[in-house]
Amino acid sequence: MKTHKAFMVGLTCVLMVSPAIYAQTSPQAPTNSTTSTPHTTKTKHHVKHTTPQTQTVCEDVTVQDAPKDSNQIIGMLAGGAAGGLLGNQIGSGKGRTLATVAGAVGGGYAGKVIQEHQQAKNTHVERRCHEVTR
Repeated sequence: MKTHKAFMVGLTCVLMVSPAIYAQTSPQAPTNSTTSTPHTTKTKHHVKHTTPQTQTVCEDVTVQDAPKDSNQIIGMLAGGAAGGLLGNQIGSGKGRTLATVAGAVGGGYAGKVIQEHQQAKNTHVERRCHEVTR
């Protein structure tokens, strides 16, 4: 049994080392006593050439439309007018003037914010495709 294990270990070592020895040595051409011919070792390299594969990938993307009034001026004007009218209904004298101005400023700001939210809802879906190389 010991002989069998020793034989297997020796065979494994020979099999593992023999490719390295084979790559380093090659049969030499017959030589004359006066001249010697140089020898070369040829090894084959297996190079796997793969062509890159391209694939078209498409996805639906939600795009926000460009607003017609990017500064929300119409919303500010409408809100300011409505706020000024409501503020004018409050108080009397200088208090009425102050309420009108405060209503116009507050209404202008509210109109701008409302218009921004309405413009954010203006979207459409675009299909966008691009090439992916694998």
